Amino acid sequence: MSLLDFARGPGLHWAFIIFVFGICWRFVGTLLIARRIKLSTPRRTDNWLMGLKAIETRSWPVEEFHRVIRFQHYSGYIWHISFFIVLFFFQPHILFFKSILGISWPGLPNDVILVVGAIAVATLVALLGRRLSHPVLRKISNVDDYISWLVTTLPLITGFMAFAHVGGRYETLLALHILSVELLMVWFPFGKLIHAVLVVPSRFQIGASFGRRGVRA
Repeated sequence: MSLLDFARGPGLHWAFIIFVFGICWRFVGTLLIARRIKLSTPRRTDNWLMGLKAIETRSWPVEEFHRVIRFQHYSGYIWHISFFIVLFFFQPHILFFKSILGISWPGLPNDVILVVGAIAVATLVALLGRRLSHPVLRKISNVDDYISWLVTTLPLITGFMAFAHVGGRYETLLALHILSVELLMVWFPFGKLIHAVLVVPSRFQIGASFGRRGVRA
């Protein structure tokens, strides 16, 4: 079995199982926290409304903090949008999703994907530089932050290498790209990257919990 055969076969199979199991496990843990018995008398009963309000308000920093975190906030949005475009609108990726889901959608030209991918990598490098240079960010960062950065950056770098046929045989580069994606899938549920899935329910949960106490989230 070649490296590419392993990446396309057993590697992808087990990465997908771990990915799905890990996300389900984290969701169950979140639901169990939300269902803890509350003995105090609620000050408000419109918890659903307060939860939805928190999703809206926490998607943008409050004015008092905006100047301080402006760079990280905007770069975070740029990075997430760029990664989303590369993942779902690159033609080979669409063909991969079609082989699994049976559906496809229009893609973007390769030149556009290359520019967006470069923006994503540049933004990740800028965010890492800020994390390393900012005294507070550097102090509160842990191993999870750096591993999450690495496993997120590798698929983009290996994707560029495979597309440009730079650094080795195409089959080897493609295998490394697929393996880097599988590494991302395995790490995703157990590190801070899970926020991509839990960000909305966690904000809702915070808003509902605070609303129950009569406090604005």
